[in-house]
Amino acid sequence: MLQGMSNVSFYADDVDAAARWYTDVLGFPPYFVVPGYVEFRIGPDEDELGIIDARYAPADEPGTPGGAVLSWHVEDPQAVLDRLIELGATQRQPVTPRGEGFVTASVVDPFGNVLGFMTNPHWAARHAD
Repeated sequence: MLQGMSNVSFYADDVDAAARWYTDVLGFPPYFVVPGYVEFRIGPDEDELGIIDARYAPADEPGTPGGAVLSWHVEDPQAVLDRLIELGATQRQPVTPRGEGFVTASVVDPFGNVLGFMTNPHWAARHAD
């Protein structure tokens, strides 16, 4: 059964523009680039974020953000939220304390994808030095 996140994929009408935007967000370029698809490896587990040309989305794919939100661990959710908005994202959920060290937030990237992020003490404990 499920063993861990292998890849999360976002769609974009302009993959090159999305690759540039996520390069600005992450501070490094994608490690894998082919026509219609780019992929970044993020964090100590090298979790994969793929961006797929929207032409390859299923025909019934909704045109608005929704569904599940994958949240990336961050140290400072407010700083991340501020930076993403500065880069052109739209706030979806403000920084929201959830108790016991959990804090969540999310934005919609300029390409219509939900980008969630959070502080997660369980994740941080697994990756402590």
